[in-house]
Amino acid sequence: MTDKLPHIAFLGIGLMGAPMTRNLLNAGFPMTLWNRTASKCEPFASEATIAKSPAEAVANAEVVITMLENSDVVEQVLVAQGAIDALTPGALVIDMSSIQPSVARRHGELVAEQGAGYVDAPVSGGTVGAAEARLSIMAGGSEADVDRVRPVFEALGKCTRIGPVGAGQLAKLANQAIVGITIGAVSEALLLAAKGGADPAAVREALLGGFAGSRILELHGQRMIDRDFAPGAPARIQLKDMRMILDEARAEGLTLPLAQQTHNEYLSLVANGHSDVDHSGLLLELEHLNGALLGSLGRGPKE
Repeated sequence: MTDKLPHIAFLGIGLMGAPMTRNLLNAGFPMTLWNRTASKCEPFASEATIAKSPAEAVANAEVVITMLENSDVVEQVLVAQGAIDALTPGALVIDMSSIQPSVARRHGELVAEQGAGYVDAPVSGGTVGAAEARLSIMAGGSEADVDRVRPVFEALGKCTRIGPVGAGQLAKLANQAIVGITIGAVSEALLLAAKGGADPAAVREALLGGFAGSRILELHGQRMIDRDFAPGAPARIQLKDMRMILDEARAEGLTLPLAQQTHNEYLSLVANGHSDVDHSGLLLELEHLNGALLGSLGRGPKE
């Protein structure tokens, strides 16, 4: 990129896209925004251009960022709605959604046919990381393309180049496997301790100082104790990611028992009407299975 900040088209102003857009605007990037529900763009209307379609949004953009829910939605926006066809030669597409690696590779090929660059760059950190510009960004693409857009990434968090196109999505699958499985482990551990009469809040505090300490135990363990399941990362998205992990494993001839069991638990959670709770709400499925509530066991977090 030149010294002048590139014009960014941002497609997908949702739970993650909105705080990311705010940080990019604060960093001085000129922006054009598009979202399927147009009203979500309105908070930024005085600072950015609002487009009526994905193709209109990308027409004059030097950088295109997508932050969409899944592979099907990304396919619809980039391909069916003509965003790739409308790219300016020399532009660079950054897909920050979490999608299948094979889909990222195919989109990269389609973008290259238009004379543009492509980087798959899914993120970890949730809505808190997005708001605080502390996202962990896992980039797949050429070194030259990743380096071109480092100023963009620096406004959002920390970028690590993983490898060629598709490698970023593989890293995100690894991340989500650890996240989903660990949420299940924390749920089981706290319920086990509470059922025996221990205070789950005190157990969490003690474990944080030892080898079992983790970011999941720190943040999501507290969510479980507080029963605060407002979505930062909805359970339906975690389920989608667990399904992609298993799909990728099958494609590589792997069997992943822990990922399979965690997938099944999230599937039950969503089937029982909890698709929009935070993914830490996996505790609800464990409680349903056991007929016991964490908050009603032990001394409780407020005693």
